[in-house]
Parts: sequence; C-alpha cells; structure tokens
Amino acid sequence: MEMAISLIRTSISQSQCVSVSHPLIHSLRSSTLSSIDESLRRKRLLSSCAPSQLNPIRSEVSFCVGTHLIPHPNKVERGGEDAFFVSNYNGGAIAVADGVSGWAEQNVDPSLFPKELMANASNLVGDEETRSMFPIEQVNNDPQFLLRKAHAATSSIGSATVIVAMLERNGILKIASVGDCGLRVIREGQIIFSTSPQEHYFDCPYQLSSEVVGQTYLDAMVSNVELMEGDTIVMGSDGLFDNVFDHEIVSTIARCRDVVEAAKALANLASNHSMDSNFDSPYSLEARSKGFDVPLWRKILGMKLTGGKLDDITVVVGLVVSS
Repeated sequence: MEMAISLIRTSISQSQCVSVSHPLIHSLRSSTLSSIDESLRRKRLLSSCAPSQLNPIRSEVSFCVGTHLIPHPNKVERGGEDAFFVSNYNGGAIAVADGVSGWAEQNVDPSLFPKELMANASNLVGDEETRSMFPIEQVNNDPQFLLRKAHAATSSIGSATVIVAMLERNGILKIASVGDCGLRVIREGQIIFSTSPQEHYFDCPYQLSSEVVGQTYLDAMVSNVELMEGDTIVMGSDGLFDNVFDHEIVSTIARCRDVVEAAKALANLASNHSMDSNFDSPYSLEARSKGFDVPLWRKILGMKLTGGKLDDITVVVGLVVSS
C-alpha cells in the first residue's frame, strides 16, 4: 500500500522515498487503498467522473485517501520535518503539519513538535477500533477545537504550520488551518475551493508553537465546503504548493488512476520542480512580487530569480465516495 506515514519517525532510504504504513493510521474505508472498488479505477480519477457521480449528495459519504511524503534531500535520514495523519473519524479526518526548520539553529529537532502535534490530534479522533476500546474526548467534528486540544497536549519544543480537514457524513468538509499548509477541492477538472496562506511576512507563516508568542487555534482560518461524491481533496505542506501550480495539480490528478498514484505523482512533481533552478515556481514568483530578486547587474542581462524551493513535501489526496 503506497502510504508514507510520518507520525513518529519515517524510515526513508537515501536513494528513494520508501512508503510505509502505520498500524494506527489506515484508509478511511473498511477496505484498503489498494482494494478501492475497481469501477472507480476505470472511471479515471475524480475530474473525469460520470455526471451521475457529481449529483448533490443524497447518501452518506467518506474519503478514500492516498498519501506520499518526500523529505528534504538533506533530511532524508531523519525522515524530514513534516507529519500527517489520516483517520476514519466520522466521514474522515486528514491533517498535515510542517515543522519550522529555524529551530535547528537552537539545537532543537524541528520534527518533534509537528509529529507530537499530529499524534495528539490522531489520538483525539482515533479510529473506529480505538474509539470502541477507549473513551476519547469528543471533538464535535470541529477541526478548530481539535487544533486547540492537540496543541494543548503537545509538550515538545518547536512550532509548526498545520491544516486539519474533517468530513461529515452529509458531505460538509470543515477546515481549520494555521500558516501555509494548503488544501484544494477539485470538481470536474476545476478547482472550486482553495485555502489561503497566512503569513507575518514573506517566508514567515503563522504557526502553532511551544512559545507564548506563537499563534493559537483562535488564529486559524476556518472554512466549510459542501462536497459532492466524486470530488477530490488535495492537501499538502508548502513543499507541494511552493513548487506546483494549481493547473499542474489538476492535470496530474486527471492522469492518475487512483488516489495513491495521484499523491505519489504530485509529490514527485513537486520534488522535481524543487531541484530545478530554471523552473519559474510559485515560490519564485511570490519572492519577486515581494521584492526579492537577482542583483541589478543580472537584471540588466535579462536574468531573474527562478527555481523551486527545496523542502519536505507531504501530499494527501482524498476522493469523496458513497459510504
């Protein structure tokens, strides 16, 4: 099963990203990702769904989810500084946290905070088996409240940007995000919803932190989106959205057979762009718009700031299906 879970520590070889599964995190349906109904595979993923699949929701829905994580080239041995979780709570809950690398300058492992934050969030929602065995405090299908409880339970030093999305059985997707992790909703080959990054200034996003000066759940950007069966959700750390344009996300999704293949393809595309110094990436476009560019003499020669951004890359792709 192509799933790269990084809650505690993901083991990834130097030569390639090795997908691993976590015993507590699994597909949001009772079947595994590899056994998604074959009829869905044959219909092409998401954007080419038959019209009948895109009617307003009449029945309960849930997610089928594929994930992929590629660490920063210099952080492969440690598994990177991103973390995420997938749960079958209600219609499904997914989340991504991106550790702030600047903590390394203070001899703090930047991966500890986001991994503990995601582990705490995962424990709060649990899965069906966990909830049947242990009493778990209800989070009332509220991702902002989930952020509050998970943050309060996190004792590691550090900080992270984070996004959480929780799907209700009636098709309402509730989203809470702090910082520049992002989410897109794709319907019939078009992006119908996008989150917006929160920044103090360029390259300094909002973040939940172990320090008092950081943001809290109250600073989260909260959104509700009504989904239809056949919609696609693409969630990721900024390593995805800094290196891949929205139109590339849509076209990549359309080419893939299922969510597992889609998550891997998007992560690989972001990784390739991040290492291409000539690629005019979303990150370089934003940098130039904020006044960052090559020296004047290079501009006179017709040069400009280009290139992707090397970073950890986490991608979660969810397909809305009838339960």
